[in-house]
Amino acid sequence: MTGEKGEEDGEDVSWDLEDLTMEELSEGQAAARTLEDMLTLSSQALVQAEVEDLYDEVRQLGQGRFGRVMLVTHRQRGTPMALKLLSKASTTRQGFLYEFCVGLTLGSHPCIVATYGIGLETQACYGFLSEPALHGDLIALILPKRGLPETAAQLCVQQLASALEHIHSRGLVYRDLKPENVLVFEPGCRRVKLTDFGHTRPRGTLLRLAGPPIPYTAPELCSSARLPQGLPIQPSLDAWALGVLLFCLLTGYFPWDQPLPDQDPFYQDFLDWRASGKACDRPAPWVGLTPVADRLLAMLLDPRPRQRGPVGSVRAFLGQSWQETAGGPERARDEGEGPQ
Repeated sequence: MTGEKGEEDGEDVSWDLEDLTMEELSEGQAAARTLEDMLTLSSQALVQAEVEDLYDEVRQLGQGRFGRVMLVTHRQRGTPMALKLLSKASTTRQGFLYEFCVGLTLGSHPCIVATYGIGLETQACYGFLSEPALHGDLIALILPKRGLPETAAQLCVQQLASALEHIHSRGLVYRDLKPENVLVFEPGCRRVKLTDFGHTRPRGTLLRLAGPPIPYTAPELCSSARLPQGLPIQPSLDAWALGVLLFCLLTGYFPWDQPLPDQDPFYQDFLDWRASGKACDRPAPWVGLTPVADRLLAMLLDPRPRQRGPVGSVRAFLGQSWQETAGGPERARDEGEGPQ
């Protein structure tokens, strides 16, 4: 959930020219200015009312630590909508407005949940409306140790890459890619959309990781050499997270718990395989993936952020096999076919 007091990441909206090109710096600053203007206008236009005065609650769609999402219908027009309510006890007004405005900025893309231009303030909550997703989120579809059918995985990743490219084109970095933030609008992942923009920030915002890393955390954020001043965030963070999510969709596993070689043997095994490229060094969790999937994941999961493939890299691999078929021929793999 968004706008929570005490975010897991410390941040400072400033930029370090040593890590950003002038074009990247300009993109981030322009995005920040746009959001500042929208926040001012949205703050002045909040509707002051209680939910029951305007909408009939149908059922709950989701629940988090700091709020909930309800399926509601408009009392006069009967239109079904999703209403996200964030408790004032755990959400700042600025944090709520920020997520609301980011959603408005990005929601025109077909793979991003559309946010409607109505912000609501009740006595206890802040809220905003968006299009409803009636098939839940992606986490419910991923089978442990199995993942998704390959067709669904490819459809899902193709749409998410498009959504992330749109976010990056606006000078923003999403920063919160995980199955819980992917809403399913049609069975089989034929239509999925990205939601929840509370952690989205302008490119170049200085980020300091306050808590322990998770599988989706890019390794550059784990480097103590960049603290305490922080790391200027880049779209490459989203590319890493997309690679981890893709691995989960294909296998039903995380590839590692955290990208720290001295603390996570699965990540160290991955680095060893990258270095050698030998089949004998292939980590056990990667068994069942084809050489095509290996190459795609090697691009998205490059530990070097400037060499990491962009999210759009997935397009060149669509339509090819990513999972070995059961009972199929043995993998023919030369030493050079491991991730490099």
